[in-house]
This record gives sequence, structure tokens and C-alpha cells, in this order.
Amino acid sequence: MDMTELEKRITRLEDIEAIKQLKVRYSHICDDMHNPDTIASVFVEDGIWESPDFGKAVGHAAIRELFLKFQKMFSFSQHNMMNPLIEVNGDHATGVWYIMGPWDFIETGAKQWFALRYDDEYVKANGQWKYKHLRVAMRMAEDRHV
Repeated sequence: MDMTELEKRITRLEDIEAIKQLKVRYSHICDDMHNPDTIASVFVEDGIWESPDFGKAVGHAAIRELFLKFQKMFSFSQHNMMNPLIEVNGDHATGVWYIMGPWDFIETGAKQWFALRYDDEYVKANGQWKYKHLRVAMRMAEDRHV
């Protein structure tokens, strides 16, 4: 194997790890009371957060507003991400993730388990991976008994 091929392979592995770390940062922001002040940091300026179950926001300001809404909706969440399937193509990448976690609703007091699927598009901007389009779809919601 020549050095050029080895460099390509190492870059791909580093990109995959950076995308995994991006998802971890996103999860920490969500589990920090859906922090509206830090959520834009993981999206490009015209990034999209989209869910048929929870809404759609385009751009930093709209994503921040959506997370303000989530902050008033949920008193607790735990994003347990798993099974990443990440494809890198230069400065663009896609990822599929699954999540299983508990959520507590403020208004109703309901406590539920959610199973969700994320279909993500990423872009490498100024050497850093960010979300271009994050799609999340509900797969299951089940009451949680405490």
C-alpha cells in the first residue's frame, strides 16, 4: 500500500470518528435541557433540523427557537445513540443512527420511552464536521412506569 492510499484511509477513519463526536456533542446538548444557546454550534448556518413528529427548523435562529420549545416541553431526556452507519464522500457524509431513551414531558407529566431513527447529512466546513440536515423519525413511544 502506498502512502497516498494510507493517507486516504486514515483521513476516512478520522472523519468517521469526528462525525461520531459530533453526534455525541449533539446528544449532550439535547440532554442539557435541549440547550438553545449551544445547539447552533453543531449545524452549518443554513442547517436543517427536521422531524414529522416534532417540527422543522431551517437556519441557526429557527433551530434555536425550536430548542426553546423543546426546553418547555421536556424536563428530562437521555439520548442513547447506537448503531451508526456512516458513509464519507470527501467533505460530505451521511449517517444513520438509532436511539432508545427516556423522556419526561412537563405539561402532562408523562414519562415515555422513545425509539427514534436519525438520518443525517453532514458537511465538513473549515475543517470541522457539522450537520447540514438532521432528520429524526419516531419508531416507537411507550409509557414508562417509574
